[in-house]
Amino acid sequence: MSSTPRRSAPASRPSLRAPGASRSNALPAGAWWLWALGLAVAASRTANPLLLGLLVGVAGYVVAARRTDAPWARSYGAFIKLGLAVIVIRLLFSVFLGSPVPGERLLVTLPEVPLPDWAAGVRIGGRVTAEQLVFALYDGAKLATLLICVGAANALAAPARLLKSLPGALYEAGVAVVVAMTFAPNMVADAGRLRTARRLRGRPTGGIRAVLQIGLPVLEGALERSVAVAASMDARGYGRTAEVPRAVRTTTTALTLGGLLGVCAGSYALLAAEGAGYGLPLLGAGLAAALAGLRLGGRRSVRTRYRPDRWGVRAWLVAGSGAAVAALMIRAAAVDPAALHPGVVPLVAPVLPLWPAAGALLGLLPAFVAPVPTPSPVELPAQRKTAP
Repeated sequence: MSSTPRRSAPASRPSLRAPGASRSNALPAGAWWLWALGLAVAASRTANPLLLGLLVGVAGYVVAARRTDAPWARSYGAFIKLGLAVIVIRLLFSVFLGSPVPGERLLVTLPEVPLPDWAAGVRIGGRVTAEQLVFALYDGAKLATLLICVGAANALAAPARLLKSLPGALYEAGVAVVVAMTFAPNMVADAGRLRTARRLRGRPTGGIRAVLQIGLPVLEGALERSVAVAASMDARGYGRTAEVPRAVRTTTTALTLGGLLGVCAGSYALLAAEGAGYGLPLLGAGLAAALAGLRLGGRRSVRTRYRPDRWGVRAWLVAGSGAAVAALMIRAAAVDPAALHPGVVPLVAPVLPLWPAAGALLGLLPAFVAPVPTPSPVELPAQRKTAP
């Protein structure tokens, strides 16, 4: 009896979907910050409200798709509220303090406060035109978009993982920054838990007495957490440095300060409309000098790294998408500046330019390539078994 050979099962095709997030494949915090800073640079190059709204939508979609349920990940809503407050404040300043933008479409005339001669050029009240309000709206929307992009990085990048990515020369300052960044979210989470517990017990959660009764346990928990952090830092040798030659210290200081000055000057040139030509080389030279100084300064640090973050393909795709959005927007501002800065005098309706908008959509790439966060398990109350 002849036996027919069994057909082997077809090899499974590699899945193109993003894997579930774990400790081993989590993206470095630097990748999220580079992506968010790329969106912020793109927002700084345009005043078109349609493009700014598109960038905000891109950042919001990525945050909604890849945000965890950690306490620090809930800060994105606060940044959105802060951005809206910035727009409102900018409009109020334009209404009550005036604007240098001339306008012909008069909306209202407020009572003007007479000022002395030394305050020439400053007015309180007076004419309010549609042109000055639109200009203030565009200006406030740009600043709000920058804040929302930074808020997206805060919601996606874990502060502890960001600390692991810092060079040794910035470790001590980085620890202080991370502790400060995590203090407020943890306190808010503690206050929320205490308010929920009081509500379940039928106790009031409003009023001065309730605030005092909630505030004491919150401060006690913050103090205990601070003591635990201090003990863990001391156990890990925080603050201990190694001896390095004086020449190395001098070279490190010169490279770091010179590099930071170059980074500041290059960043200012990139954000300004006239410095796009020399801003990028100056920024690159400053970054190279600063990185060399930080590399030398890291010799003073005697710490080791446990499970250092690795930059894989997905991390480079996330960071590269933000850089691509920034580069395309800078190019669009140089080729067609009128499309990115709609006219105010005379007042014209903004138009959405196609290829800058398509470039902004590249920022959605992290929503498809970054690992999917797994929700934390919810503890359910034990069900009591009743006898039949």
